[in-house]
Amino acid sequence: MEKFSSDIRLVSQRIQQIQHSISTEEATKTALIMPFFQTLGYDVFNPAEFTPEYIADVGIKKGEKVDYAIMDQGQPTILIEAKSIREPLTKHDSQLFRYYGTTQAKFAILTNGDTYRFYTDLETPNVMDTVPFFEITLSTIKDNEIKELYKFKKQEFNVNTILSTAEELKYLSAIKEQLKTQSQLPSDEFIRLLIQDCYQGIKTQTVVDKFRPIVSKAFTQFMNENMNERIKHVISGDSESSTVSVPSSSELEAENTIDEPTIDIPSQPSIETTQEEIEGYATVKVLLGSTVDKNRIFYRDNASYFNILIDDSNRKWVCRLHLNSLTNKYITFRDEPNVRHKINEVYEIEQYKERLSDIVNEIIAST
Repeated sequence: MEKFSSDIRLVSQRIQQIQHSISTEEATKTALIMPFFQTLGYDVFNPAEFTPEYIADVGIKKGEKVDYAIMDQGQPTILIEAKSIREPLTKHDSQLFRYYGTTQAKFAILTNGDTYRFYTDLETPNVMDTVPFFEITLSTIKDNEIKELYKFKKQEFNVNTILSTAEELKYLSAIKEQLKTQSQLPSDEFIRLLIQDCYQGIKTQTVVDKFRPIVSKAFTQFMNENMNERIKHVISGDSESSTVSVPSSSELEAENTIDEPTIDIPSQPSIETTQEEIEGYATVKVLLGSTVDKNRIFYRDNASYFNILIDDSNRKWVCRLHLNSLTNKYITFRDEPNVRHKINEVYEIEQYKERLSDIVNEIIAST
């Protein structure tokens, strides 16, 4: 799993680097789609396993072809419809829908080389669902998505295993999207539901509009407070770790590190460790609790970022939090220091648990 995760990260980096130089469907297939399925373990140059231009006759129309079919014992198991990376995917679902109903395949994938939509027939047997049960964007893929993608690796592929989780994935994704929407712009119905016990007056439109920003703010605060409860036991008793520790120039030179650039310490202190940064530090400690002794995890606050370290050593930095902007918060990692991963709230760091653990294991193994 660790190697697969690393390989997918390389695919993600490749997309970020070359996607703007690709303009056609054929270039997308060659440069992005085929390498991706190679990463999943399929021999893309063996037509008995990875068949290009697979014939899927539709009704009286003969010779209809789907771009690729992954085969098993002479039968298609996954149909793949490919589009140019410059094309949105929304208008192409019907084409794949027609192909799906004429074959024995249990899964269908619609992709433009970056976004991959996975379909099956949860609603009606042998009829492809109109909504994918799983969707990823490789250029911004998350750790939890890599875990689900791993099930499609050739050596791990099992139809029953995937189908057993497909329904949950489908509705989990839909509910998360609804929660995201409601947290940002609550609907009238959602607002009325939430205020029915706390506001006894008539829920007129004026009242609903008055409560809309309050509900949105309450939603955000609830998420933050819920995270704070989870990390409370970690940060309690760690007051010695909550003191800002800014290394001097001489200390940095003594460590002889190339990972952490030496900075000039201003004569007047200008670094203020925020509550959000402390929450970020505590969150990382929670996530790494099963990987390393929490007493080995430290932080150093710098003017431009908040550094999280192992053994209080700049040579062993794990990640950097950039949380001081109101609209541009992000996290960077030791293995990709120049790649920014945008986050809106501190609790979103949770999605990088596996990656943080991998980085710490590498640090420990190299020392």
